[in-house]
Amino acid sequence: MRRRWLAAFLLLGVAFAQAQVTTPAIPPDAREAKQPGAWEKIAIPPLHPFHPQQPKRIELSNGLVILLQEDHELPFINGFIEMRGGSQSEPAERAGLVDLYAQTWRTSGTAGHSGDALDDLLEAKAAKVETSGDDDSTAVSWSCLKKDEDQVFAIAVDLLLHPAFDEQKLALAKQQEMAGIVRRNDDAGGIAAREAAKLVYGAHSPYVRQPEIATTMAVTLADLTAWHTRTVVPNNIIIGVEGDFDAAAMEKTLRGTFEKLPRGPAWKSPQVPVPGPKPGVYLVKKADVNQSNVWIVGVGTERRNPDYYALSVMNEIFSGGFGSRLFQDVRTRLGLAYSVYGVYGASYDHPGMFYTVAATKSASTEEAAREMLKEIGDLRTQPFADDELKTAKDQLLNSFIFRYDTREKVLNEAAALEFYHYPPDFLEKYREGVERVTVADLERVAHRYIDPAKLAVLVVGNDTQFGRPLSLLGLGQEQVLDVTIPIPPQMREELGGAQE
Repeated sequence: MRRRWLAAFLLLGVAFAQAQVTTPAIPPDAREAKQPGAWEKIAIPPLHPFHPQQPKRIELSNGLVILLQEDHELPFINGFIEMRGGSQSEPAERAGLVDLYAQTWRTSGTAGHSGDALDDLLEAKAAKVETSGDDDSTAVSWSCLKKDEDQVFAIAVDLLLHPAFDEQKLALAKQQEMAGIVRRNDDAGGIAAREAAKLVYGAHSPYVRQPEIATTMAVTLADLTAWHTRTVVPNNIIIGVEGDFDAAAMEKTLRGTFEKLPRGPAWKSPQVPVPGPKPGVYLVKKADVNQSNVWIVGVGTERRNPDYYALSVMNEIFSGGFGSRLFQDVRTRLGLAYSVYGVYGASYDHPGMFYTVAATKSASTEEAAREMLKEIGDLRTQPFADDELKTAKDQLLNSFIFRYDTREKVLNEAAALEFYHYPPDFLEKYREGVERVTVADLERVAHRYIDPAKLAVLVVGNDTQFGRPLSLLGLGQEQVLDVTIPIPPQMREELGGAQE
């Protein structure tokens, strides 16, 4: 529900593409008249302690976990019922199953109400009940006015316990899925994000599994029913509710609804090794563009790593904003990129990706990639300064609170911590962890985790317009990646022979 990682931490990375603003020179007389340093006299109070109101946690006898977060500011109630198990666990020959399941689940409706009838009923109440699928979870969620909670919640429960998967709705979902597949090479940025992840995790890893037309066509109603039966067991479920309700009354309702369900087999998430990329230069040829997407990729870390905080500060110095080393060098000083950013990724349950990304004109592709590699290498050779450390800490801590400035956000994070078996006070430890980071810590993690010899360079662009060959990067001749979309023979004519 919240962790579609290719979209959540690849495509949603901040692309700093705003035009650089040049400050006009100040005449000498004006400089003399100005009181230098006056702004520095403004007192900046210390940050308040961060102790968000944690949701009430209830664990039923059958293993189902409930998180309740009261918020009486507005007469709304939002909730979700989340099950462990997502696309990372679907069979390779049925890749796309979870996406089809999530779509067909809601549009088919329940044994008592069709999906279309539910649409009409909910629209009349300005309410929503939706289903979703993710890399490692599926969910049904609802949102409504307080006065409609009983009815809307009943619909969500009915959808969970009595789904009516419909053949026509599955066929429609397949059509939509395949339409997306045949268009997936339209966008150069999407190609780059997808292929970069394959370089890091391996082309056949569950972490980067993608549906094809053949695997989509292979999914049946029986597959959807079997998946539902496998995942909808109480010890596999986390329920979160936020809004204008009484926690005691809500707990009673949820207990009455779910405590009678029998415990089932514990869900086992896949434990997949992350090999990291094979160093080299990889090229996806795209002749219809006049700029290149350049990705330099390696393996990141997990959030439970004790060095997570130092790596976060290091990344802020490296690529955290307009004042970062990467931005100041590649874009501001050299003007090589429209946007340039980087992320030392930290996933909850497996290593994230370390990636540095730039969009540059085709003629400057090699030069931009070279400068990005230089900046990565400089993390090990250029000393970190005290003012860099202070600025990075301030930026991280001052922005951190806005990620959890509502009770709904706190509930969602608490559910994620519960989902991945993290301690409930993990959020509260973030500030202390960042504040403890020293320059010595930055030097240590840079030398331990940054190794330019273990990185791969990926370029998606029009190689006929490159100003200089990518072989000048010193990483060998570029390897051309084939991103052709496999089309089953029986569908070639129907799809107009789409191949690319």
